[in-house]
Amino acid sequence: MIPLYLYVLIASVSVPLLFTVFYMDFIKRWSHFLISTSIVAVVFLIWDALFTMAGIWGFNEDYCLGLSILMMPIEEWLFFFVIPFCSLFTHFALKHSAPNFLLGENNTRKIAYLLIAGTCLLLYTHFSKAYTAVDALFLIVTLTLGVVFYLKLLQRFFLSFLIILIPFFIVNGILTGWITDSPIVWYNDLENLGVRLTTIPVEDIGYAFSMLFGNLMIFEFLKPKQDVR
Repeated sequence: MIPLYLYVLIASVSVPLLFTVFYMDFIKRWSHFLISTSIVAVVFLIWDALFTMAGIWGFNEDYCLGLSILMMPIEEWLFFFVIPFCSLFTHFALKHSAPNFLLGENNTRKIAYLLIAGTCLLLYTHFSKAYTAVDALFLIVTLTLGVVFYLKLLQRFFLSFLIILIPFFIVNGILTGWITDSPIVWYNDLENLGVRLTTIPVEDIGYAFSMLFGNLMIFEFLKPKQDVR
């Protein structure tokens, strides 16, 4: 048994954890991070558990420690804390080092509206596919909340998300079979579009956006007077 899933999470968190010393504002807001991440984790873990029990996706125990809760390995539970930490760190590191790295308000609205419209169409045409439908619904809600209440935050996150996708794809690629004979996390393609970016279901992009931006909105809500640009 090789707990590769755990090793991937440790590697993911190690670099941002070492560099948090350079971003003291992020360290000072640990309580906000724990609250926002816990709220989002509860929602996504319920989704995760239901889909695992339904056989929509599952896990290869050969690459896990062997400790499971609700049919999900402990590494899957840790995923919802490690990945948001790495992603929020990346977002704030970019904000710190490149303060002008953001879109204009009009362009942000246009992109958000196009994504919402396209995702609504996807939801309508593929409602019978569980992963596609739930993923689309979450993305529509997240984008709508963002454009209505957190437009300034969305201006920056649209761009930082493109950077975040690089390590996210590396992690997901390893989990879905890049370097193993069988995937650590497998998907039932009858419940998704069947479109893969190498080994990664295309729905994972929407999944990542909803999880991370949802986390970021709550994180900023906990300090309303802070500039969220």
